[in-house]
Amino acid sequence: MSIHLDIVTIERVVVSEEVDYVSAPGIDGVLGILPKHEPLLTALSIGELHYRKGGQETSFAIGGGFMEVRPDKVTVLADVAESADEIDEQRAEAARKRAQELMSQKVETGSEAVQAVLLEQTMRRAELRLKVARRRRSGTQE
Repeated sequence: MSIHLDIVTIERVVVSEEVDYVSAPGIDGVLGILPKHEPLLTALSIGELHYRKGGQETSFAIGGGFMEVRPDKVTVLADVAESADEIDEQRAEAARKRAQELMSQKVETGSEAVQAVLLEQTMRRAELRLKVARRRRSGTQE
């Protein structure tokens, strides 16, 4: 038994296929979805979405968005969705380092505080991208 998974961003359809299991980063924790799941609509946070088809697991770095679950279909509307193969580790590492450097500088109030939050999100996304890419390269699943 399977469930149809669509992962869509504003730019493209990332995935559209039948899968056995979906795990997504909900705002209140990780959600596991199997076929015949109860209907659900939830916001997604920055995190790793993965699905299993047969014995193979595929991972994506998700930059937030929304997920609709129906008994026969999961639709993910993601701000950003990158597969492990699409992630440039060097760029992600450079982005993480830049964000860390900027965050280490003293943050005052007002617009600087907003900038600090944005930098933290940038760093979280970069760390997530690195985690997904490195896991794919090493061949391990957590």
